[in-house]
Amino acid sequence: MPELKHSEIEKLVHKAIEVRDHAYAPHSHFYVGASILVDSGEFFVGCNVENASYSLCQCAERNAASAAVAAGHRDLRAVAITSIGGVTPCGACRQFLAEFNIDMTVIMVDVIDGSQKIRKLSQLLPDAFDASSLQTHP
Repeated sequence: MPELKHSEIEKLVHKAIEVRDHAYAPHSHFYVGASILVDSGEFFVGCNVENASYSLCQCAERNAASAAVAAGHRDLRAVAITSIGGVTPCGACRQFLAEFNIDMTVIMVDVIDGSQKIRKLSQLLPDAFDASSLQTHP
């Protein structure tokens, strides 16, 4: 998988910051935006959507990845996540993204100071549960 170009990182971050403004977070007031880049060069965005029943909340990363899948893509290459503090994806999002590419680039951006942390998903989720974990038994 080719490394990300600087222009791709900038576009990922810009789109994630932009969509963060659409987040629905009336309970936590923690707004998150995400942008996914697929191999074709297209971008898909998502924001977090909360619910009074917290277990029904939807994370920005999963919303962006689901938008890419709904458009027919399975080749997720990179994700940018924007929030106050530049947080890492939650465990559920790490597992969800790993289904499509354990080696994708993850860019975590603090919207306050603009700082970025860049990791491979495999660094954030070592020994991921994947299709090889699903062995059939006779």
